[in-house]
Amino acid sequence: MDDEIKTWLYDILQSINEIDSYYDDKPRIFKDYITDIKTKRAIERNLEIIGEAVNRILKKDKNFKLENTGKIIATRNRIIHGYDKISDDLIWSIVINHLLKLKNEVIGLLDEPM
Repeated sequence: MDDEIKTWLYDILQSINEIDSYYDDKPRIFKDYITDIKTKRAIERNLEIIGEAVNRILKKDKNFKLENTGKIIATRNRIIHGYDKISDDLIWSIVINHLLKLKNEVIGLLDEPM
């Protein structure tokens, strides 16, 4: 695997781990999320990094096998360019329903023999 792509995969993994760390000492409760502006912004920033890393990977290798690349990049764009229309429900859904799958996929890619 290309070294740059590997670096970007590690960036994705680090961002997911950071998001997970916000809930090390507390349960993941939507009501708490929507009232905690610092955590909301931190999660959004990490989703921006994930989307940018995916974007860079695809620019380097348009055939790179990673699921939901279009949705990941679109979410990044929405957070950056449509910051005033970000849906708490959407971001929370990503955190609860999609990050673990992406994390496992990235770990699997990084574990593949070169």
